[in-house]
Amino acid sequence: MNGDDLRYRADLVRTVPLEDVLLLRGAVRDPRDRAKWETERGPLSVTGSKFMNWNRVHGGGGAIDLVMHLAGLDFRAALEWLEQYAAVPAVQVTRRAITSLNPIPTAPAADPSARLPSRDDRLLDRVRAYLTHCRHLSLAVLEPLLESGRLYSDRRGNAVFVMVRGKPNRPVGAELRGTGPNGWRGMARGSRKDLGYFWIGAQGSRELVLCESAIDAISCFQLRGSCICISTAGVRANPRWLPVLLARGYQVHCGFDADHPGDAAASRMIALHPTVRRLRPPAHDWNDVLSSHD
Repeated sequence: MNGDDLRYRADLVRTVPLEDVLLLRGAVRDPRDRAKWETERGPLSVTGSKFMNWNRVHGGGGAIDLVMHLAGLDFRAALEWLEQYAAVPAVQVTRRAITSLNPIPTAPAADPSARLPSRDDRLLDRVRAYLTHCRHLSLAVLEPLLESGRLYSDRRGNAVFVMVRGKPNRPVGAELRGTGPNGWRGMARGSRKDLGYFWIGAQGSRELVLCESAIDAISCFQLRGSCICISTAGVRANPRWLPVLLARGYQVHCGFDADHPGDAAASRMIALHPTVRRLRPPAHDWNDVLSSHD
């Protein structure tokens, strides 16, 4: 890797808000002074892109400096940590490659660790039929997902719901749902639930609803319309990416299933993140609610 590539990658991650880094590192904000944080290296003050640890008489500017300080990493290791855990494009391309990208929207390259199933468009009608006839999802809602490549059919006719991270929508895995009578469900090999999620929603919305599956997320969006619905790919009370979304000012609702595991996880999430609100589906899950409306 040459110096230009390294500088380009550093320029990308330096824009990560310091609040995001602190939350990812488990820091706790002082409720009496929003500029002060209790961190693994002691009390720290943040002003914009600058930080200062008065106990250690050490300060700096930008996300890379902060990770180097908190984690005790060198420059390159801090850069790689941010690319892995923060909402930045973890790409290794040059400026020349960036400027030559096709402007027509296409599915971005997957994370190397995520092994997305090979697509087979010959079986796409099976996926469409299952989702519309058996799960009562609207084709008008599904078609944008199909066109963007975030929903497709694999070689076995399974519905593949692609999980992505950050604004580049870089794939980090996929939820799989069988379209046969046995109702099989699973995850693509190497999927990273800690890095990203499947989502669908209204552009510009500041309201998020967390659901237990991709089908529930699509169902919830079809019912509510004006929000962004995210699948946590299971009952997960504290997804690693949730504190970052909360720090960015999103109003988050926990829309987990109306059963004991869903209620228990919602209570745990609210205890950890008091601004989260419970949005309990009036049936067992959001797809059941949607089905009851038909």
